[in-house]
Amino acid sequence: MGARRRRPHGNMPGGEPMGRGRAAGGAFSAASAGGGRASLACPSAVPAARAPRPSPPSPACSMAGLGGGLAAFGRCTHAVVRALPESLCRQALRSAAGPEVDFARAEREHQLYVGVLRSKLGLQVLELPADESLPDCVFVEDVAVVCEETALITRPGAPSRRKEVEAMKRVLESLNLNIVEMVDENATLDGGDVLFTGREFFVGLSRRTNQRGAEILADTFKDYAVSTVPVHDSLHLKSFCSMAGPNLIAIGSSEAAQKALKTMQQMSDHRYDKLTVPDDAAANCIYLNIPSKGHVLLHRAPEEYPESAKVFEKLKDHMLIPIANTELEKVDGSLTCCSVLINKASEL
Repeated sequence: MGARRRRPHGNMPGGEPMGRGRAAGGAFSAASAGGGRASLACPSAVPAARAPRPSPPSPACSMAGLGGGLAAFGRCTHAVVRALPESLCRQALRSAAGPEVDFARAEREHQLYVGVLRSKLGLQVLELPADESLPDCVFVEDVAVVCEETALITRPGAPSRRKEVEAMKRVLESLNLNIVEMVDENATLDGGDVLFTGREFFVGLSRRTNQRGAEILADTFKDYAVSTVPVHDSLHLKSFCSMAGPNLIAIGSSEAAQKALKTMQQMSDHRYDKLTVPDDAAANCIYLNIPSKGHVLLHRAPEEYPESAKVFEKLKDHMLIPIANTELEKVDGSLTCCSVLINKASEL
């Protein structure tokens, strides 16, 4: 079961679940699983009764599954991406053995992805150079979580990826964001485990992200409730879910995905809509709210996941942009992995 951190109060480590049970029906227009809420442990927190949840502001947030509270949800002005190193083909981390990445094809697919962000959607794209000593560096999502004017520089769960944060920190500083660095050696956090809905955060507890990492995220973004979600059989939480629109969560059909969904239902006070797709990998998509174009959704190409593409086609109020990700998927890459999306208020 997941755990819940509420603002402004919390429990000390080892505290009992706090708060009253949910009303029947739960969130996501589905029945909620039973159980209470446990707060995230925090050294500075003291035991307290549940307090009314503060109303969230209207943020501009991103972690390559962009949030932006309510009316501003999905607004974006900038994208940070990174070129592919050739070392990715043989040295990138992967959860299972498989065919080698075709570098030329991977580069073409990535260039098309970046081209959509820059040319089709009009974002200001900041592209970091590849670093051959960092074979996973194209997956920029994992090294930063951006919400409003604050950027949390993470401590990735894989030690081989920790130097990736240096270039990301520099580029986010150039945007005059407030930088918070995760320096606790007991903490790990990958951005791929962080789902921001515009109202709250869900943080996957996975092979790459631990409880202490979730606590530091909660301390960084104090205006939002944070719930932890156990992740089994997948690399990250967003390996099988993402935001597909305001109030809309795309979710895969696997047992692991559906179990995580039930946990999120249980943890949340809000009723979200859900969009269930047959393929877990296809549930990772990128929603943007572009003033000149309206609702935009980047999703996996029909030739990759035809049945899931049919589900996305039902979103008649979205501008649908299919994106191929055949090669980076071989090393556990998803669409959200390859960008950090940022909304600079001064640019609106």
